[in-house]
Amino acid sequence: MNKSRTILYGALIGAFTGLIAAVLLTRRAEKHERETAITTSEGLKLGVLVFGLLRAIASLGDD
Repeated sequence: MNKSRTILYGALIGAFTGLIAAVLLTRRAEKHERETAITTSEGLKLGVLVFGLLRAIASLGDD
């Protein structure tokens, strides 16, 4: 697979994943009747988890 096709597929998967995450956060905020779906500490934890996922993806071929 060529480089541009890989980047395109990655962007589409990322956009779809982000859309699903936004829907889930919106539902959570409505369920708990809050304006924001996540707190600052939850956002920080989520950011660290995403960074760990990106590191894992980057090291996939390093066997």
